[in-house]
Parts: sequence; structure tokens; C-alpha cells
Amino acid sequence: MKAQERLTDALYGLGWSTVKKLPEPVAVRLGRTIADIAWKRRGKGVERLERNYARVLPGASPERLAELSRAGMRSYLRYWMESFRLPAWSPERIRGGFAPKDVHHLTDGLAAGRGVVLALPHLANWDLAGAWVTTELNTPFTTVAERLKPETLYDRFVAYRQGLGMEVLPHSGGSAFGTLARRLRDGGLVCLVADRDLSASGVEVDFFGAAARMPAGPALLAQQTGALLLPVTLWYDDSPVMRGRVHPPIEVPTEGTRREKAAAMTQALADAFAAGIAEHPEDWHMLQRLWLADLDPAKGPA
Repeated sequence: MKAQERLTDALYGLGWSTVKKLPEPVAVRLGRTIADIAWKRRGKGVERLERNYARVLPGASPERLAELSRAGMRSYLRYWMESFRLPAWSPERIRGGFAPKDVHHLTDGLAAGRGVVLALPHLANWDLAGAWVTTELNTPFTTVAERLKPETLYDRFVAYRQGLGMEVLPHSGGSAFGTLARRLRDGGLVCLVADRDLSASGVEVDFFGAAARMPAGPALLAQQTGALLLPVTLWYDDSPVMRGRVHPPIEVPTEGTRREKAAAMTQALADAFAAGIAEHPEDWHMLQRLWLADLDPAKGPA
């Protein structure tokens, strides 16, 4: 294991072991302090976040983008402070920590015996939303996780999400799709963060007026299994409660090839994501390149 990987693993381990023991107001202040320090240092992640915000708000002034990136870093660190503390939250705290709208799209689909695919962008805290589903709705679900380096860090994330009631499959390896399809055919729930393609074989979409690539998996799963495909968007306000919305189902087109149908459904998903991001851009934690014009073709997604 490289020294940098050991350090990263140790820092995440410290977060899960120490931050969860802090009183909530202390954790909130700590997160904001770390966010402001990182923002002032103008590292690559902050600069990339600002460039991504410039695509979301093409007419924004440099001052507005700087203000937005500072708010974005505070939102990002709120996500991390909450995530480090989630394993110590009581069921009551989890239930009270998220207030989603239009949950009937999800509960009606599950009650009808259909599988459901929830697809989310990197908005606010998707782990808290997942914990709410397993706690408030008493509904387990299956998700996938990116293979991280070092392996011990990946294991930490898997253990963390399993502790919140999630079944976690590795993104790489090729068997995840089949397992997800089986869960859906059995009437189960699958949750996928789906605004960034990790395979370089996703679907090209128009996203805020420029070409980007998003994973085809959610659309293909819905096609093959008959499951509902529901976009979900999340956001923070000034309260300790995260907000969210379950959007209406994305229907499978009646005409076209399998790939054409997946492309149309993924574009509809991108449009739902864009609507949520445009309303709450500071809660979109995209610190990586996303649009095709920003990607190095020699390296793929970065």
C-alpha cells in the first residue's frame, strides 16, 4: 500500500471512529471550518467544482461562482460529517433527518410487487436517504460501490453501508448487473448514484447544454425487468433536515432498439437531475470532470 493510500485510509477511519462521538453542533462547526479552509486553498477539487458550476450557471460572474463553490464545499463537508455520524444515529434521528416529497411513487411501486430502481445524482446526502428508506420504510435495498484504493478503504465503505441496511455490490467485476436484475424481478429495490459514468461505455446525454456521459444501467435494468425507474433529487436547507423529491416514473419507450430506448430513458433521467441541480447547485458535490469536453480521451473519466 502506498503512503498516500495509507494516509487516506487512516483519515477515513479516524472520521468514522471519532467524528461520530462528537456532539452534533461540534461536528457541524468542524465540517464548516474544514470546508472553508479547503475552499481558501483552491485545490483541484474546488477549482473543478467551480468549473462545473459554471456549466450549470453559464451567466454567473466570477464572484457568484466563488460564492457558490464556498457553499458547495460546506454542503460537501456536511455530507461527510453526517456520514461519519450516521452509524451512531438513532432510528428516530434518521427518520427525522430526511423529509422527502412524493414518496408514494416508490411505495406504490413496491406495493404492486414491481421492482423499483431509484436513480440519484451526487446531491446532498444519498447515504442518509438510503438509511431513511431502510429505517422509515423498513425496506432493504441493493446498491453498488466503486472499487476504491486501498482495498481497506473500500472495505470500510462497504461495512458502513451494510451497517445502514444496504446490500453493497462492487461496481467492477461484471456480475453486479445480473444480481441487481434478480433483486428487481423479485420485487426488490435498487438504488444507484447515476450522474457520472464510471465505465466509459455509458449513454451520451445533453446536460446543461453540453454533452456528458451517464450510465445506462438504470434504464437497462428497468427495461429488462419491468421495474419502475424513479429519479430522486435531494437538497439541504438551513435546517438540520435534508429535503428530497421522488420524481414520476420514466417510462420505457414503445419503439426503438434496446440501446435507443436506454438512451431516451437516460436523457429523461439527466433532465430530472438537471432540474434538481439547477434549483440547488450548491448541494451538487461533483468535484470531478463530467462533461465530455472536459475529459482527457486518453484517460477516460477523471
